[in-house]
Amino acid sequence: MKHTEKILCIGSVLWDIVGRTPRKMASGDDVPGHILRIPGGVAMNIAMALRMHDLPVSLLSALGDDAAGRELLLNCAARGMDTQHVYVSADHPTDQYMAIEGANGLIAAIADAHSLEALSDQVIAPMADGRIGAPDTPFAGMVICEGNLPQDTLAYIATAPEFGAADLRLAPASPGKAERLAPFRGHKSATAYLNLFEANILLDNVLKTTAQAAEKMAQTGLYRAIVTDGPNPASVALNGQVITLPPPEVTVLRVTGAGDVFMASHIAAEIQGLIDQDALQFALDTTAKYISTETPL
Repeated sequence: MKHTEKILCIGSVLWDIVGRTPRKMASGDDVPGHILRIPGGVAMNIAMALRMHDLPVSLLSALGDDAAGRELLLNCAARGMDTQHVYVSADHPTDQYMAIEGANGLIAAIADAHSLEALSDQVIAPMADGRIGAPDTPFAGMVICEGNLPQDTLAYIATAPEFGAADLRLAPASPGKAERLAPFRGHKSATAYLNLFEANILLDNVLKTTAQAAEKMAQTGLYRAIVTDGPNPASVALNGQVITLPPPEVTVLRVTGAGDVFMASHIAAEIQGLIDQDALQFALDTTAKYISTETPL
């Protein structure tokens, strides 16, 4: 299936500072490794992964009118992304993210998305003021929203008429922000992509498997719930049915952005015409390749 309408990615576009070491790490360790500065943020990661599948992408985000922001805009343009509606602020700096990864996974991370949060009204304004859509002529394509947006903004998106015709795809951004997606429980046009920890936060539960969590999430009224759990089986719940598949076994070299790659790959699979088990398998296979190499998106 050919997809010509731009996919809107709403959320964080920033610089990732990621320190990686092949050694296992504990709190207080000081070890050799590599430090990378790469484009990141959930919306940006998803957009980059979608562009790897040659899908058209438009970003709605906020950047500072600074060197970091201008460099990001050039990077986005080089990747073929539409940035005409990105809000550029003279009063707020470009956001950033810092993470430490060891052989035993993500050790710690801090997301500084304060500018996105402060400017969220300006970020989503094109959806209502006619540039992309309006309350009486809503955008009818795919809209990806993520948990770096403030909860009141996400609550607005969940009910606003200008988002009422959209195929909404939701990413929590991190376990610490998973609760921000609570307004979408019961949303009949939304698909939530969660890991098991995030699903349990939203469900206020301690479910042990992705199948249980996906089923419970779907029972809240969501159109669909997709739940992953690292090397353990992933599940999709839709229309009262649950599909569960194990991911390929690979050596993990990186984890930052893996959930975003999974989400983008599942979306790409569906646009290509794959459904159900085949779409889930494609997403798992693509994510396995991503985490087992160190090649940037």
